[in-house]
Amino acid sequence: QVQLVESGGGLVQPGGSLRLSCVVSRSIFSFYLMGWYRQAPGKERESVAYITSGGSTDYADSVKGRFTISRDNAKNTIYLQMNNLKPEDTAVYYCNARSTSINSWGQGTQVTVSS
Repeated sequence: QVQLVESGGGLVQPGGSLRLSCVVSRSIFSFYLMGWYRQAPGKERESVAYITSGGSTDYADSVKGRFTISRDNAKNTIYLQMNNLKPEDTAVYYCNARSTSINSWGQGTQVTVSS
């Protein structure tokens, strides 16, 4: 069993920045895909960004140029740097890790963008 623990959420004003962290309970080398998803009230969960084991990344169109996903294999951690935040970025953000036999989720961290 794998545990993923997110942190770094909070309340921020429009235009501000936050960095989310996701610590995994085991080595992340075995996960071919790790990513961040978000779910706003009344909406379906959507993919925000992902990073492969080889370091390739991709982003939702709505966050391109503002968010950056990265991974630190030594710390078993992935990050989501979020800049120029907008009210529409308000959601619960979830970390996800996938291997051939595992598809695990964290408990989520709330991000609220409001003045």
